[in-house]
Amino acid sequence: MSRITCVRTLRLAHRPSLIWLEVDTEDGRTGLGETFRGAAAVETVLHEEIAPWLIGRDATHIEAISRHLLSPYVGFNASGAETRAASAVDIALWDLAGQRQGVPLYVALGGGARESVPVYNTCAGYAFNTTGKRRDIGAADVSAGPYDDQIAFMRDAGTLAQSLVEEGYRAMKIWPFDIHAPASGGQRIGLAELKQGLAPFEKIRAAVGDRIEVMCELHSLWSAPAALRICQALEDFDIFWVEDPIAKMDDAQSLRDLRSRTRVPICGSETLAGLRPFRDLLANDALDVVMLDVAWCGGLTEGRKIAALAQAYARPLAPHDCTGPVTLMAGLHMALHAPTAIYQEVVRASLATWYRELVTDLPVLRGGMALPPTTPGLGTALTPALRAQPDLIQRETRAS
Repeated sequence: MSRITCVRTLRLAHRPSLIWLEVDTEDGRTGLGETFRGAAAVETVLHEEIAPWLIGRDATHIEAISRHLLSPYVGFNASGAETRAASAVDIALWDLAGQRQGVPLYVALGGGARESVPVYNTCAGYAFNTTGKRRDIGAADVSAGPYDDQIAFMRDAGTLAQSLVEEGYRAMKIWPFDIHAPASGGQRIGLAELKQGLAPFEKIRAAVGDRIEVMCELHSLWSAPAALRICQALEDFDIFWVEDPIAKMDDAQSLRDLRSRTRVPICGSETLAGLRPFRDLLANDALDVVMLDVAWCGGLTEGRKIAALAQAYARPLAPHDCTGPVTLMAGLHMALHAPTAIYQEVVRASLATWYRELVTDLPVLRGGMALPPTTPGLGTALTPALRAQPDLIQRETRAS
């Protein structure tokens, strides 16, 4: 038995979207979890709703805990605060499971389906997703360094692609259409805006040809007709996938119709939680690639069920990360374990800078591949530097 004795949350005022969770057990171990968006709301759910129930329970019974936390009377079947909190707990419990067994987390899940995982670079900047505010690149934006890739894909996508190829990356993701969505609320995109959005793809192909795969992210900003126009315009560039093309990614009928009218593969969705939305999308032949975020979908327990569903429908899996370093490590373990996983997302700007300030270890990348973590559990922990931050907000719920 490994009873839970303490639930601890940590967050930083200057990174308002991120929250970390530590779960202590009576055998002296600490499991680490993380989730993203609405950190203060998640903190409240963890301490006011989850911790009183969780304290004293056996941390080895991950499935039972997952089923309880993902089945509240309200707040289920979506990536709301309850699900994000449950996801953080689940990641921490699997971290503990790996530690108890003395093996990396993906081995505790049942072992690896591959020896390494291809990565793609999401071309974000150094501050992407850290302030909780959307960033669109305008004329006044100035590059903050060599990896400010969001500015680069908007202004010099060919040179950006060359730099990624030189570093060993064989895939990249960009979102040059986003800046045009606010004008119509995503309801339409004009021909001039469409051509502007296509320009980075033209520059990438001119610079590196077919040496890199290119994904297009649409961030659920568009109506179905506008998304269709974008997808059809992208067909000539051999896009690897178009991600989250429509505003509601649980709309199986609209996605199926879109997929039937374009040659570009459709990927979705990091925004969905639980098995049922993915079941409905796959049963309706609405997706080519299944993307999940283990910090939003219900954790690794629910994530591997979604992965099994993708396998049953012969669809590839691609774990998301554009949020935090613990989620990245957890996603990598899922990508190592899941039979149909094809990519793990990374952001090289984050890997090179602020992720390193938060955790002790990050994925090792070599030749465009992420290597398996080798230490027990997740293979990372929060740094002393994070705990020493003057704006740290820490809260504990302990056994009485």
